[in-house]
Amino acid sequence: MKVALKIGLTCLALTHMSHLAAVELPSFADLVEEQGVKVVNISTKTQIDQPSNIPVPEDDPFYDFFRRFAPPEGSKRESRSLGSGFIFSSDGYILTNSHVVAAADDITVKLNDKREYPAKIIGVDKRTDVAVIKIEATDLPFVSIGDPEKLRVGDWVLAIGSPFGFESTVTAGIVSAKGRSLPQENYVPFIQTDVAINPGNSGGPLFNLAGEVVGINAQIYSRTGGFMGLSFAIPIDVAVNVADQLRTDGRVKRGRIGVVIQEVTAELAESFGLDRARGALVSRVEKGAAASKAGIATSDIILTFDGIDVETSNDLPRIVGQTRPGEKVEVEVWRNKKSKTLTLTVGEIPPDAAAKREPSKNKAVTSNVIEQLGLAVSDIDPAKLKELELESGVLVDRVAGAGEQAGLRTGDIVLALNNDDVKTVAQFKELMKGYENARSVALLIQRGGGSLYVPIRLKSK
Repeated sequence: MKVALKIGLTCLALTHMSHLAAVELPSFADLVEEQGVKVVNISTKTQIDQPSNIPVPEDDPFYDFFRRFAPPEGSKRESRSLGSGFIFSSDGYILTNSHVVAAADDITVKLNDKREYPAKIIGVDKRTDVAVIKIEATDLPFVSIGDPEKLRVGDWVLAIGSPFGFESTVTAGIVSAKGRSLPQENYVPFIQTDVAINPGNSGGPLFNLAGEVVGINAQIYSRTGGFMGLSFAIPIDVAVNVADQLRTDGRVKRGRIGVVIQEVTAELAESFGLDRARGALVSRVEKGAAASKAGIATSDIILTFDGIDVETSNDLPRIVGQTRPGEKVEVEVWRNKKSKTLTLTVGEIPPDAAAKREPSKNKAVTSNVIEQLGLAVSDIDPAKLKELELESGVLVDRVAGAGEQAGLRTGDIVLALNNDDVKTVAQFKELMKGYENARSVALLIQRGGGSLYVPIRLKSK
């Protein structure tokens, strides 16, 4: 009897587990059948200059021999590539990645029903890697746009594209993270997934279970060139905003305020008297820019911008970039251990902003030791400060102790101690007297062409 009861309970448990598996692992077949017709294959051709590549100089005896086999001067070769995209309006507008089409001389779009059309570029935005192209066709099926904000980590998502040229390939996975920031990508809060994405998937749609597009598959993290479980998609709201501007203006207008910022660590938050690590710490303010005119200063921590919380420094460029140039906004900053609200008129990022030159190396004499920090510092000649485009600062000649552990280097220029500008060595020493019992301080330093705050943990008394 006991054996029979045990067997019965086991069967019931297996039935229950089977039921749960059926609920948790849905079929994507209906979604693919309905949405697959809205995904396109994009092939491009690009003419590339072909160098002669003769490996010896003209006076070499073998020059004529190599010249026979080298391509003619000024010749070109054709480069081909593949990508994906999706139709977002019935009259032939297609969204894809800018890196798929930006350099192309010829673009061909193949629909799911095998029809092919030449396409023209409406606009590209390399900062977000979004492009809009158009084919001359009407009454096309087009995707529904979803809300990436409603996505939750762990939700199922699905991609359709042409990896390695295999058209209409479907892969599925889950949302691994949201709001990811990637190096050199300041304007996109990427959706990270474990959906298998490979070369050729670029520009294809990322769907939720409702069949709505929530992102554009754009990048993978890989050491081999193939899928390794880390895929990144551009949120569709960001892409649509860019696409609308490309269609109406031909380019994207982005806000700019003219500050250099860095992340607020726990140590920096403690140094500035902030309740926790949050916001964006201003390490430099550009003269004459919107931030400078609004009164934002070096060592301010920007907490909110236009009513939007700035939790990390990566948030600020994205929030500012999405703000219309010329718009007046309120900015909350943390200054001298108090909150302060400023009004700022947003500037505009030039289409092609030129990089600033790096200041030249500087020299100074007569070092003075600041034992608390483990630094030997010296005053800088006024002529050298002018050359460096600095108003004040002291030069770090040697580093040891707490300063070395914090990452300071010989040649750094100390610009400020917490909220106070450092003007001379004597004044620097005087400022440090106010921190004899402090656990940490933050130094604003200039290194090369940039500036940053470095938190230094002081020796306990």
